[in-house]
Amino acid sequence: VQLVEYGGGLVQAGGSLRLSCAASGSTFSTNPMGWYRQAPGKQRELVASITSRGGSTHYIDSVKGRFTISRDNAKNTMYLQMNSLKPEDTAVYYCNAVPPLRVTVRGGTTDYWGQGTQVTVSS
Repeated sequence: VQLVEYGGGLVQAGGSLRLSCAASGSTFSTNPMGWYRQAPGKQRELVASITSRGGSTHYIDSVKGRFTISRDNAKNTMYLQMNSLKPEDTAVYYCNAVPPLRVTVRGGTTDYWGQGTQVTVSS
């Protein structure tokens, strides 16, 4: 499996960005998916999630009403529309399954993560 995030950038507070996640592999449409973010010095957190068919979504309180998660299973793609961005939204954003996909490495398994996409919101 491979997950590629793109669409990040530098934006002023109050602006908008749309992130996209392109997934390879045949299991995308069967997995609940989510957008995670990791700010400098902080742990990665799940920001928004969506069920496998897109019928239900969930957001953390700090992004409710500003972010919208969606998916197109026919295109193996997931999106995150981010409006009214705030400086505290600055982070590297990752897409992944919920819970994260696991990959086999020497000695065991570990979470798989793509390269992420940087979102920087200036004040």
